[in-house]
Amino acid sequence: MTDTTANNPNDPAGPWAIPVRRPLPGDDKPKSTTSFPRKVWNLLVAIKDGLALIFLLLFFVTLFGLLAGRPNAGLPVSEGALLIELDGIVSEQPAEIDPFAALSGGNNLKEVRVRDVVHALESAADDSRVTSVVLDLDRFLGGGQVSLAEIGDAIDKVRAKKKPVLAFATAYTTDSYQIASHASEVWADPIGGVAIAGPGGSRLYYKGLMDRLGVTANIYRVGTFKSAVEPYLRADQSPEAEAANLAYAGALWEQWLADVKKARPTAKIDPFIADTGAAVRAAGNDLGKASLDAGLVDKLGSRMAFASRVAEISGTYDDSQPWNYNAIPLENWVAANPPKQPGSAIAVVPVVGEIVDGEAPNGVAGGETVAQHILDAAADDSIKAIVLRVDSPGGSVLASEQIRQALLAAKAKKLPVVVSMANVAASGGYWISTPADRIFAEPDTITGSIGVFGILPSFEQTLAKVGVTTDGIATTPLSGQPDILGGVNAEFNALAQASVEDIYARFTGLVAKSRKQPLAKVEEIAEGRVWAGGTARQIGLVDQFGGLPDAIAAAAKLARVDGEVHAKYFENEPSEFSKMLAKWTGAEQPEESAALPRGWFGIAAMNRQLVERRVIQDLALLTEAGSVQASCLDCRAYLPAVPRPGKAEAKGFLATLALLLR
Repeated sequence: MTDTTANNPNDPAGPWAIPVRRPLPGDDKPKSTTSFPRKVWNLLVAIKDGLALIFLLLFFVTLFGLLAGRPNAGLPVSEGALLIELDGIVSEQPAEIDPFAALSGGNNLKEVRVRDVVHALESAADDSRVTSVVLDLDRFLGGGQVSLAEIGDAIDKVRAKKKPVLAFATAYTTDSYQIASHASEVWADPIGGVAIAGPGGSRLYYKGLMDRLGVTANIYRVGTFKSAVEPYLRADQSPEAEAANLAYAGALWEQWLADVKKARPTAKIDPFIADTGAAVRAAGNDLGKASLDAGLVDKLGSRMAFASRVAEISGTYDDSQPWNYNAIPLENWVAANPPKQPGSAIAVVPVVGEIVDGEAPNGVAGGETVAQHILDAAADDSIKAIVLRVDSPGGSVLASEQIRQALLAAKAKKLPVVVSMANVAASGGYWISTPADRIFAEPDTITGSIGVFGILPSFEQTLAKVGVTTDGIATTPLSGQPDILGGVNAEFNALAQASVEDIYARFTGLVAKSRKQPLAKVEEIAEGRVWAGGTARQIGLVDQFGGLPDAIAAAAKLARVDGEVHAKYFENEPSEFSKMLAKWTGAEQPEESAALPRGWFGIAAMNRQLVERRVIQDLALLTEAGSVQASCLDCRAYLPAVPRPGKAEAKGFLATLALLLR
């Protein structure tokens, strides 16, 4: 086709017009002028700009969260009532919250640090800004008996300064009443009251279930009283275990009664506990009235009536709401009043929770983590001595030995080492105490349990039930052992038992050397038997009674430090980012307020959940006890059944065996 536009004499542009091609079929479709590489580049630039914008936004959100998420060091009122809400449990070292686990539905109990409560009470005693103390125990789920006694002693210091202390709960249990008994006014809701259970209860035994499933529990242990493994070997407790349990539970119960009776000498505690049912029937089936008649509580009233009473003492925040009293929350008070640090520094290294191999977050005593804290303290020129604060039922022998070796390294630098036992310092918790120059405990500390065990299940009978068998070859007696599918042979059993017996001999030898006692005497009090602190002092396992302040003072004396001293803690601190995420995700308050237990039945329901957690711990022992254990599993019944952060992998002779089960 010829384009004649340029030669058209009638064209206004004349002969100099630029030729224009006539449209062809298909020319109406749009065509891109951008090449494919250019498109890819533009996409990458857009992604980069988007990510930069997101990270910039996250930076400012994080900055805001860090500033807003910290406890306010400024007090909400110039003076008022120190409000101590013990929702959840009290702990020597609260577990670090995993906010991402909380986002996925993790269910953690809130934990309040004991030393924060004690410091707040002691500092409030002499501070004019605090006109009263309020103990909100409505959702308190308990803690170790030593921790509760320490809080009670701090309350007594407040009352000694003539400041009123008021406690409130819908229903009081054994733990919550131990604290409440120290208050000047104990209030209970009219639909609640006091019901004291005391130590004790049943434990599950899995022998029948394991026989039905065909699971063989290969147990390697030393110690007549090492009852930790009895649930996998028996359908009930052995007479030896029953005698030992009754002995230390009875000692703890006597200490509880002595503490409460001293705090409330006029209360009719013995007859009320002996026959609570009769007391309730005499009060017309009203538990609250029965508690009031027995003098266990001072007043019955609703939460609003209680708050109005506090307002009478400490003033109202809003005059139009007479129940809205001036409150200073515990977190604000602690942030505004950090502990003073006069004089020389004494290192305090907490060992809290199960002792496991490797590193571990707060709430679990990782062997590498704790050992490094000890070595850091030893390398600090400002440290004059080390106090090991133990609140642990034990765990891995290898991790316990790693901690002990770190203490020996500190002692090689001429640093005195003192152990302060809290609620529990048993088995591996006692192993790590052996290097101490002096051991402090309380009469209601649980300690001892000098014994070891290993456990490995095999499933040859389980497979046989479904028609599966195993066969193979062996070049040595240990070829393919331990065969968890075909069965563990006699040679492996002998080797495993010999390993456990060797470690037990090392354990008793360490105790004999550190306690300066004949080995024969140590063997008499060992064999895995658990002792209460009072008895432990009589038989020489601890040196004297006293709490952490006493241990710090003794460490300073051993270090020949004149003048004042202060505690310098060596432990992991949760990151500010972790705290912020925990606050935003609700991990700090994992249970909604409406779901937290209140009243007798609510607390009973929560206790059922805690029992379920112990069942999970028992069953996990079959697959997670991958190394020889110096652990007092019976002692867990005297600590809250708190889900702890993930544990590090075990190492050693039996370590790889557990991995085979996963």
